[in-house]
Amino acid sequence: MAVYVALLHSIVLGARRRVVMADLRTMAEGLGFRNARTLVATGNLVFECERRPVASIEAKLEAGFTATFGKHVDIIVRDAETWLKLAERNPFVDGFGSEVIIRVMRQPLEPEVLDTLARYRQDERMAVIDGDLWIDFGLKASQTKLLPALTTKRLGIGTMRNWNTVRGLAEMIRA
Repeated sequence: MAVYVALLHSIVLGARRRVVMADLRTMAEGLGFRNARTLVATGNLVFECERRPVASIEAKLEAGFTATFGKHVDIIVRDAETWLKLAERNPFVDGFGSEVIIRVMRQPLEPEVLDTLARYRQDERMAVIDGDLWIDFGLKASQTKLLPALTTKRLGIGTMRNWNTVRGLAEMIRA
């Protein structure tokens, strides 16, 4: 069995309706994934299954989510080894945990994306590591011009998680 992490782009189904994590675990197990567990109520899932290509797991989870919840949601999947490597490569470990954000990408970003985002930067530190975008907001992310620029249209399919969540998922994998 291999261990995987799945990150849902958005778990908001509609006005005042969010996905309940118990329902997400039930959906995953109904699709044949084992030992499904979640971290916080923001769509972070850790599970086990036979080793297979990440893209096929993403497609299966996305189809299952649509069938179960009636809405398409982009889901990014990483195997345990890749997730642990991601967690070890944080270039901003000196930053405050909830203000260091990573945008985990389906297709890797090129370092040149930093030039594209430069016009939205204030004091944020940014780096592209293994195709994912790391940002240390240094101030509250809600007060930056950069956050609204991090769209799927501009960057491609991806989803953001803070450093606390990244570490929490790494701990779940190691447990």
